Amino acid sequence: MTLREIVLDTETTGTEHASGDRIIEIGCIELFNHIPTGKFYHVYINPQRPVSAGALAVHGLSDAFLSDKPVFSAIVEEFVEFIRGGRLVIHNAAFDVGFLNAEFARTGHPQIALADAVDTLSMARRKHPGAANNLDALCSRYGIDNSKRTKHGALLDAEILAEVYIELIGGKQVGFDLSMQPSARGGVGPQTGAAAPREARPRSILSRLTEAERNAHEAFIQSLGPNALWRDYIGESPSD
Repeated sequence: MTLREIVLDTETTGTEHASGDRIIEIGCIELFNHIPTGKFYHVYINPQRPVSAGALAVHGLSDAFLSDKPVFSAIVEEFVEFIRGGRLVIHNAAFDVGFLNAEFARTGHPQIALADAVDTLSMARRKHPGAANNLDALCSRYGIDNSKRTKHGALLDAEILAEVYIELIGGKQVGFDLSMQPSARGGVGPQTGAAAPREARPRSILSRLTEAERNAHEAFIQSLGPNALWRDYIGESPSD
């Protein structure tokens, strides 16, 4: 059975769709059976309202930049067609689904059921309780290169999230590499296509322990004292 998934991210004018904030960027990566196909969808959108100062600091997409981009109603059919039949994979799904459904309500399109989306933030919290589980923290944990992520961007974040998702489900694929390079990243209108290959990152095994976790483990070992029974199993005497 073939499983089609769409790893999705958005950028917005602010954090409250209920107060009128709008989507300004959508980025999607297509996976089949957890393997990237090279197909993607990317578009900038004119929100027809100002971008908040807080949001601008996060993604850097200004009102001037967005002023000549299409409105959501102009791209909605192509976007819906791209995600049709795919299971959405989103980090903090409630946020993006809430914004998408607010946009769909304006255009008269069916709503997305939050329960049908895979929320990688919830997955990460279950797998790493008590740890930081934002995208940057997960990249650090799994040895994923996020050096290009100086600002949030929907397509780049979807690319990174696709790699994080594969790690979260324990299904790392040999050759899994997603460098999306649209020919006109800042151009008008939706962009779909295939990714250009990039140099594969090193396949050496990287530690997934954070410095805090390593220090906590060392403190725990020291708390056991020199006469701990476990030392007998590794051939270590109290005098070692």
